[in-house]
Amino acid sequence: MKINWNYIKGSLLIVVMLFLFGFSNHRNTSKKVQSVDVRFEQGENLFMNYEMVNKLLIQNGSHVKNQAKSLIDLNSLEKQVLAHPMVEDATTFLTIDGQLKTSVKQRTPIGRVNINSKSYYIDRQGERMPLSSNHSARVPIITGVLSSESTDDLYKLLMFIKQDEFLQKQIVGIHKSAENDFLLMTRIGSHKINLGRIENLEVKFKNLKTFYNHTMTNKTIENYKMINLKYNNQVVCTKKERNGA
Repeated sequence: MKINWNYIKGSLLIVVMLFLFGFSNHRNTSKKVQSVDVRFEQGENLFMNYEMVNKLLIQNGSHVKNQAKSLIDLNSLEKQVLAHPMVEDATTFLTIDGQLKTSVKQRTPIGRVNINSKSYYIDRQGERMPLSSNHSARVPIITGVLSSESTDDLYKLLMFIKQDEFLQKQIVGIHKSAENDFLLMTRIGSHKINLGRIENLEVKFKNLKTFYNHTMTNKTIENYKMINLKYNNQVVCTKKERNGA
């Protein structure tokens, strides 16, 4: 009977490879977490810091550092970080050399709603976001919104302002009137802007910018107390009353 040495060599090679793989895998999983690396994605990372995220990396009542890699439940840790009200997205993974890496993307507020003594942010996803003790965002202050009503229209307006550099600098406040008109408070000029309902925003703000270009050039912007954009493709202005006039 002829012995097939090539078959035997191949079988031995497979056995050796499986042994080495198992040995390497055992050594890798038995290693302990050597360090924790928390990184924040590019953006307005102002509401959380390393220590805050580090405190979330708890498993079985103790911090994950110095625990065996085989015992680390990455899915559970990631969910704990994602559950924090300041986190929009997060990723957690282990490296071969025993580093636990966590990448965090913080939420971005676009407006602050004040209702009586309570306040909250609306973020760029349209979700409510609590205030932070670490930082106060410079976003438009919103009043007149009832706690029970939808903020869909408000979110649409805030996103429009957020995406326009001029409006982002100029609009500092928004008030929703009882008639469901939106009044805008401005940084430059002591006037208010009656935007009306949240419709035809591109046309309304285009007309507003045209008005600003004219009145800021001839320095008459301070003569007005109300700029009304609610009527179709019109800018109706109310001037301030002059003393003694």
